[in-house]
Amino acid sequence: MTLVIAYPLAASAATEDAVTRLENAQTTGASLKLESVAQTGTKADAIRSNLKSVKLPPGFKIELYAIVPDARHMAVGPSTGIVFVGTRKTRIWAVTDRTKTRVADEVTVFAPSVNQKVPNGVCFSPDGVLYVVEQNRVMSYPAAEFFYEGPDVAAGQVVPQGQLIPVDEESYNHGARTCRIGPDNKLYITLGNPFNVPAKEKIALYNKIGMMGIIRMDRDGKNREVYAHGVRNSVGMDFNPKDKTLWFTDNQVDGMGDDIPPGELNRATKIGQNFGFPWYGGGNVRTVEYKNDTIPKDVVFPQIEMAAHAADLGMNFYSGKMFPAKYQGGIFSAQHGSWNRTTPVGARVMFTSLKADGNAAKTEVFADGWLTPNHEYLGRPVDIATLPDGSLLVSDDYAGAIYRVSYAAQ
Repeated sequence: MTLVIAYPLAASAATEDAVTRLENAQTTGASLKLESVAQTGTKADAIRSNLKSVKLPPGFKIELYAIVPDARHMAVGPSTGIVFVGTRKTRIWAVTDRTKTRVADEVTVFAPSVNQKVPNGVCFSPDGVLYVVEQNRVMSYPAAEFFYEGPDVAAGQVVPQGQLIPVDEESYNHGARTCRIGPDNKLYITLGNPFNVPAKEKIALYNKIGMMGIIRMDRDGKNREVYAHGVRNSVGMDFNPKDKTLWFTDNQVDGMGDDIPPGELNRATKIGQNFGFPWYGGGNVRTVEYKNDTIPKDVVFPQIEMAAHAADLGMNFYSGKMFPAKYQGGIFSAQHGSWNRTTPVGARVMFTSLKADGNAAKTEVFADGWLTPNHEYLGRPVDIATLPDGSLLVSDDYAGAIYRVSYAAQ
């Protein structure tokens, strides 16, 4: 079913004029200097020192790839390997390794002439279009890899400001979106709901527009539909290249206790599946607010239950060849770390292997050590991406950095 939504726009005339000019490949006339981030100094030295605490399997090594303030989700350019990095603030960063020494030469702000609000979600299409999903807008940049060195870049509005969700539903809570281009060449977007558990009068609206789920649309924004329901707040998804199924993380309900409910890693095999929220707070743990309500038919339970309140975020199917065969075709995912658990957990990278039938086999800790024994965070992993050489990138919005994990047989 195609969903057509008309919401009132919420952007200033000046902002709209700038975007219109970029859509027509015209300059905005703004005299903006590209902000850059120093890659050397005491902060870089301190991060490198902290990385000595990170434990990895034998043969693996982790190093500082780039200093990137507020680094969240990442998209690797298919032509150049330039890494575009979203944030939960107002900037997108372009991270360039010109010498291919596997460390960034420069980090500069991307598209500063476009006023952005929570541009967390970034993803590339196979033909090189960068999509950016903000809190309430979706932009496309058809030649981002080649125009990123100037303040003006060719741009298009896939979903205009104020039309991704109703403006009245905007919230600082669960407003960070993620995106992927699916094997069907459609744009997929995760939409969290703004509450811990929404009131019952919100359910019909959220089901209609996909705010408790994942939506998809044509790459030009047409033919929007809800792909998955019953998802509390997914901030990470990827498609399995082998069977084309969509996998995603989901963050569980807060305030139910330190050890329940579990975090989730889910698999969607077709459109229209329901993953249980808000009737379930995570796994098969019923929420207090909906414990007496009738559960939707054929709820899909998670493939893997993760540690409660570890905050599972970005995930990536590993398609590289650098790592041993055990890891090829499996899932690397980031746990951001708990914010309200009595004893914090998370702040690590997990690995999930798959069975021959495409379902999950087991999950294990891959990289750990950003959470100290006295419960201080040295870093908080957010997202995972693979570089063309097969090494792995891990973003960290707490330290403001991206790390590179490589492997060499011992």
